[in-house]
Amino acid sequence: MRNALAGVLALSVVPGGFTVAQFASKVHAMTGQTEADYSLRQASYDLRKLRGKHLVAKIRRSRCYEVPELAARTIAGLTVLREQVIAPILAGVRVPYLGQRPATWTQVDQDYEVLRRGMKTLFRHLGVATGAAMAA
Repeated sequence: MRNALAGVLALSVVPGGFTVAQFASKVHAMTGQTEADYSLRQASYDLRKLRGKHLVAKIRRSRCYEVPELAARTIAGLTVLREQVIAPILAGVRVPYLGQRPATWTQVDQDYEVLRRGMKTLFRHLGVATGAAMAA
């Protein structure tokens, strides 16, 4: 679904919308998947799921889809949240904090450290192994 969201976001600027075939081609180009890995049928299914979540709209009397402005913002926000916030926090939970604090410790650095420690505590309560426990 991440690949589908990335493909839809890339095609959101196409004037006149995009077809299922264009969407599948974009996903192939972005991910390196072949037609056997991601077929037109799968692309159509993904677009139907995104339509159900109101992230994609079908253009009336055509076989084209468009991405409403608010949906494009939502997709971009989800992508940035996952890639720029969640992934680094999860990576920071796995690696123990080593070294000294940076010379310039900003509010963002403090917020990140609080989140990292909180995730580590949450994982311990859930019984999810992190760091050295994963290597064993």
